[in-house]
Amino acid sequence: MWNFICDHKSRDFFRFWFAQLISQFGDRVYQMALVGMMTALHPGSVMEMSKLFCFAIIPTFIIGPIAGVYIDRWDRRTTLFVSYLIQGVLILLAAFYLIRLPFMWPMYLVVFGIATLSRFYIPAKMSFLPEIVHEDDLHVANSLSTITGMLAGGLGVLLGSYIVERTGFLSGFFWDTGCYFLSAALVFSITALQYRFPNKKAIIGGTKEMIKAQKNIWHEILEGISYIRSQKEISFIFWTMFILLSAVGAIYVVIIIFIQQVFHSVTTDLGFLAVSSTVGLFLGTLAYGKWGKKITAYKIIFWSLVLGGFIVIAFASIVQVTHSHLWALGLSFILGVVIGPVMVAPYTVVNKICAMEMSGKVFAAMEFVVYLAFLIAMMISSFLSQYVERIWILVSVGGIFMVVGVIGLLKYNLKGES
Repeated sequence: MWNFICDHKSRDFFRFWFAQLISQFGDRVYQMALVGMMTALHPGSVMEMSKLFCFAIIPTFIIGPIAGVYIDRWDRRTTLFVSYLIQGVLILLAAFYLIRLPFMWPMYLVVFGIATLSRFYIPAKMSFLPEIVHEDDLHVANSLSTITGMLAGGLGVLLGSYIVERTGFLSGFFWDTGCYFLSAALVFSITALQYRFPNKKAIIGGTKEMIKAQKNIWHEILEGISYIRSQKEISFIFWTMFILLSAVGAIYVVIIIFIQQVFHSVTTDLGFLAVSSTVGLFLGTLAYGKWGKKITAYKIIFWSLVLGGFIVIAFASIVQVTHSHLWALGLSFILGVVIGPVMVAPYTVVNKICAMEMSGKVFAAMEFVVYLAFLIAMMISSFLSQYVERIWILVSVGGIFMVVGVIGLLKYNLKGES
């Protein structure tokens, strides 16, 4: 992998890759800043925390499907550059002005706006990779981006939690602004001939052409859905991500408040636990890369559900009783190892089997499915947290996904025998 990065022919990928690392680092600092902000304004409230995150998720359903169509028409490098730039400006505006207002709705709008831009740059960056990397190197580029992205995200959570805990959430906003601006500069500096300068005429012309085209946007969205349904491997990936993100959404906000109250901190312990799980994800990813071909994808997914559910139950029960940082770190690490293998392969598979003209729509649809699962599960668990103790929500979620995993394994074994 290191030889691939240092290769002169990979200089465009290096700048793109480095921009992604910086932006992923900034994204995690931004998340810690939001947690710190809501804890300061509404301490201990799962519902208020969930409400804020809803504004970050809703654009997936409003903008996501349309974004995929536009991305397949626009210059993807320019889309990335503009998205990073505007996000940096919005965070700066929030830090200097909006957060000082006596009402929260302008801050909700900023969160909504940043999430809207993300709906463009996430599928754009995934679709952009095949344009700057040779097909034979796609698996290396995807693996490198995924693994190092995990590390950058973990470091962002760790440093972001420290920054927010020690200096306040406003400092987190300033750090995130710098990350977005630097990422924009790196994407702009890509030197491939067709990406030296933003082609404004091509962008405007492509947009007008799209508007005048006989196919309207919704027709292309339906075309993308039909394409996904026709590809069995892609459909399986979508179900995989839906199941996994349902589990994540169900415990996401609940476990944040749970950790804050057990360890009596705002973001510090969240940061350390996030790093521990990220290291586990990293090692789980490496293990899958070495031994994953020996195990079918179905077994990997179902066993991840069984083991992941068990670990969530153990984490909630043991940490609630012992208040032990060591147990919390160890169990979060194991959880990362368990779910790591099923967080890498999907994107490489899609890049390899998906037609280039459909990739934007496919990745946008994947974002839609992932966040739909996350949002539904998060809101259900947040509502229940008003009537049920948080530990029982975590235990119940773990139990449900253990049952789903066991049923899946039994059906898979019966199908294999028949």
